[in-house]
Amino acid sequence: MRPADAADESERVAALVARARAAMDRFSDADQARVDEAVTALAWSIYKPEHARELAEMAVMDTGLGNVDDKITKNQRKTFGTLRDLMRARTVGVIEEHPDLGIVKYAKPVGVVAAVTPSTNPAATPVNKAMMAVKGRNAVIIAPSPAGLATTTRTVALMRAELARIDAPEDLVQVLPAPVNKALTHALMQACDLTVVTGSQSNVRAAYSSGKPAIGVGAGNVPVIIDASADLDDAAAKICASKTFDNATSCSSENSVVILDAVYDAALEALARAGGYLADDDEKRAIAATLWVDGHLNRKVIAKDADVFAREAGLDERAQKARFLMVEESAIGPEHPFCDEKLALVLSVYRAANLDDAIAKVRRILDVKGRGHSCGIHTRDLSHARRVAEEVDVVRVLVNQAHTFGNGGGFDSGLNFTLSMGCGTWGGNSISENLNYRHFINITHLATTIPEDKPSEEALFGSYWKRYGR
Repeated sequence: MRPADAADESERVAALVARARAAMDRFSDADQARVDEAVTALAWSIYKPEHARELAEMAVMDTGLGNVDDKITKNQRKTFGTLRDLMRARTVGVIEEHPDLGIVKYAKPVGVVAAVTPSTNPAATPVNKAMMAVKGRNAVIIAPSPAGLATTTRTVALMRAELARIDAPEDLVQVLPAPVNKALTHALMQACDLTVVTGSQSNVRAAYSSGKPAIGVGAGNVPVIIDASADLDDAAAKICASKTFDNATSCSSENSVVILDAVYDAALEALARAGGYLADDDEKRAIAATLWVDGHLNRKVIAKDADVFAREAGLDERAQKARFLMVEESAIGPEHPFCDEKLALVLSVYRAANLDDAIAKVRRILDVKGRGHSCGIHTRDLSHARRVAEEVDVVRVLVNQAHTFGNGGGFDSGLNFTLSMGCGTWGGNSISENLNYRHFINITHLATTIPEDKPSEEALFGSYWKRYGR
């Protein structure tokens, strides 16, 4: 980039940041009720049925990814669940008191937040992050994917209109102006107080190297085990619903299923009853040639309906009528793409001799991509689920759940709603939980004296001295 261009990007960003800081100043005296009113306004801007549909239609038209009905569901369900979580949290003034420790905690804003959002969710993710940021009395500037710019710009306009409706500062939420590019996004990362990135790993790495605090999320590539004790039809129905939702655009979509040998054939039959089509060897080769072109995912078929993919691959009418395609695979490694993330309605199927073998295969798949993100197991034996949690380096292990619906929060599990899943240091991230409002507040600790809490040397060292001597 020429120096003049860099200066221009910095000036454009500086103007946005100045407006954001002015909005924060106006909002700084807001009490919890006022903050919650603003968060509710942001939620309603996308939850409102006509807006949820409008933004879903725009997203599919702009990006060519996913489908309208599921994006409507995502726009509303994720927003509703996030609002539920946020309304139960305190983020203004005293948020915790621990008299026994003499500690009182006060919440403070983190500042101006840069929220980098992906093309797969150009409406839902900006609102999700804006709600969390404003919950902490911060301002947020959205840096959208260029492919989703029009949808995100419209989404931000709706959020700003709803803020204006309640007489809250509109500049609490802004969006980078067109043309959006990496240089402008990187300038924003360097000018803000915190960057939160959902999307490409190149953006995550750029945020970490920006010189400012950053929270990034890792890549998904979810493998799920079908245990010998699983309810096979229940497991198949949940895998199908999750895999096909929004045409597999979610990072939480199942990419591989590892089936124990004892139920392998029966599980495949259950998956077929749920809507899966099992490809033969020739069809598998056609699917591979269609899904990957010159080593890259083919944008003509990713996140498209199954019939579109099947026709493009030259598969017959039976495959075209299926809800998703299945390929049997045994190889795992970087040179075997079926074990990688596919962003398409293609599910890789592995056979495992027993639970030990299944866990080993899951770990190897995640070593190719997705380490730290998540995995799942369908089982009636909770001890098997505990083994997966103990032995696999992921932040989330879902048990008997449709992964796409449960991983980022559900109404029947304790995970908070989010569209950004931290993957821990395994995935190169600074958080090992679902992104939530706590990541958007600073905390002041008021510490007062308490009765002395100082154990004796014997209490702390006694067992060590007894075993090893002094």
